[in-house]
Amino acid sequence: MSPDRLRRAAEQMRALDVDALLIGPGADLRYLSGYAALPLERMTLLVARADDIHTLIVPELERPRAEAMDLPDDLEVRDFAETQDPVDLVASACAPLGPSPRLGVGDRLWATFLLAIQHALPTRASYLPASTVTRELRMRKGPEEIDALRRAGQAIDRVHARVPGLLRPGRTEAAVGADIADLILAEGHEQVSFVIVGSGPNGASPHHELSDRALEPGDAVVVDIGGTLDGYGSDCTRDYLVGHAPLGYMDIHATLEAAQQAACDIAAPGVTAEAVDAAARDVLDEAGLGGYFIHRTGHGIGLEEHEEPYIVAGNELPLEPTMTFSIEPGVYLPDRFGMRIEDIVVVTHDGIERLNTGERRPVPAG
Repeated sequence: MSPDRLRRAAEQMRALDVDALLIGPGADLRYLSGYAALPLERMTLLVARADDIHTLIVPELERPRAEAMDLPDDLEVRDFAETQDPVDLVASACAPLGPSPRLGVGDRLWATFLLAIQHALPTRASYLPASTVTRELRMRKGPEEIDALRRAGQAIDRVHARVPGLLRPGRTEAAVGADIADLILAEGHEQVSFVIVGSGPNGASPHHELSDRALEPGDAVVVDIGGTLDGYGSDCTRDYLVGHAPLGYMDIHATLEAAQQAACDIAAPGVTAEAVDAAARDVLDEAGLGGYFIHRTGHGIGLEEHEEPYIVAGNELPLEPTMTFSIEPGVYLPDRFGMRIEDIVVVTHDGIERLNTGERRPVPAG
């Protein structure tokens, strides 16, 4: 973990007139402190202040685990016993902020903790999402983060290279998915985040759950898989064929390939997120397929599978070097088949680098 993240967070807080962040378990906590805390009924909370005084509050029984992490030197760890109220420690850490502090609350902090904290803090305190601060930091990846995403992308590419050997008529989506999950772990991921195997008409559901449907000759199969490696996510979708392609499939897929390429071609510093979405959508619209593209073109990725920036209409955010996100247009024909091509990319100084490099055309099984 980069040692200056808390310092940069404090700078961002001062720029936005935020006095402190209250961060519970999740990606923001891991990003700022290096601590992958368990989401327990016992409170774990980082109080990160704009004056560069930071406190990590943990249950006493979790303190050894927290201190075993690579915590920043300027982070004080305070613990509470089983019968103590941790809210008192939060109030103490926030007391120097005065009677009307402006506090950024972790987007996923449990309501039961936040309500108790609000009751204990001054009534004139005001609250806003902590992502107001952290999104600006996490959207721009450091070299070590991009290296981790690159390794994750290469590992998931190796899994996709072995998928054709798993696709045989008679095998169920669930059986194929179990094998893929094993391969994700075998290729170095710490955990499997998701496995989508959408065969035949099931491929027309972008977030299809694994089922007992058996693969049949003539099936198109959408395989979208990802996990975490060194704490960072992989996410890649490819399309496969069991035997011959369905009627019209290859022509539609060629259009989808052109749509994804158009989005990749335009993505560069200064280009807006919505312009990348429009580049893919325009190709599909021109071919009469726009109505079958039913989701955004991409999402950011890092410590979380989905994070800023989102590549979607209405997002006028200009892209910057070191931003990382997916480019994944899809076409979904109800009751027939679906298809999606997804690569993770990182914005460079003059374009993008694709972190997934496997075959993007439909790959035959076997």
